[in-house]
Amino acid sequence: MTTKGRCTVAGLADSGSNPDVDLLYDINGLAKEAPHWFDRVMEFVGEWGLLLVMVLLVLWCWWGVRRRGGDDAASSVASLIWAPLAAAVAVLVNVPIRGFVERPRPFVDHEGLEVLIGGKSDYSFVSDHSTLMMAMAVGLFLANRKLGLVGIGLALLGGFCRVYMGVHYPTDVVGGFALGTAVVLLLSPLAVALLSPVVRAVERSPRVGWLVRADRAAGRGKVLPGARSEAEAEERDLAA
Repeated sequence: MTTKGRCTVAGLADSGSNPDVDLLYDINGLAKEAPHWFDRVMEFVGEWGLLLVMVLLVLWCWWGVRRRGGDDAASSVASLIWAPLAAAVAVLVNVPIRGFVERPRPFVDHEGLEVLIGGKSDYSFVSDHSTLMMAMAVGLFLANRKLGLVGIGLALLGGFCRVYMGVHYPTDVVGGFALGTAVVLLLSPLAVALLSPVVRAVERSPRVGWLVRADRAAGRGKVLPGARSEAEAEERDLAA
């Protein structure tokens, strides 16, 4: 391990009197007192459940945007597409950060933790789950304020779960929140500017325009009254 490997953030784990470690024990201590079934629920919620709900929120928002339609449908859909893309970009940015900090998981340096899920052998700072959740939540907020606030609430709950499960320090979670938010906000203008023309092209397409606006799908099978009357006249002439 390099001398710069464990920098300031990693060094927080060295003292049990550190507020970060104290808060870790306080939150994780709840898992020791909780019933076994509740810990299993928190394990599922913290590992997969909240991520699934976040994806469903984004899809729900997209469904509402396409049904509402309007001139701003393309820009709204572009913002929604940016939400999962931003989450992926933020996780990629986290790869070199983890390699530089090299902070071990809490249960490596501290005894007595109730670790609810095994197999976590990678570094701890920053939390991928917290980064993903907050990036998607902030991206959703840019497209829809109400659903975005719900998403941010879910991200905060997800961060709590990661500490409760004993797999992250509180500062890992806070770092993930900061990273996810920064990537979304800093790159959002460029991302939406690049995505909007693509989404508008999709919107104009007679085949896949329904992905952006529901009225495109409704309009595909309609026959204009004038065209219908002309077709009926032609049928009458042929019959005569």
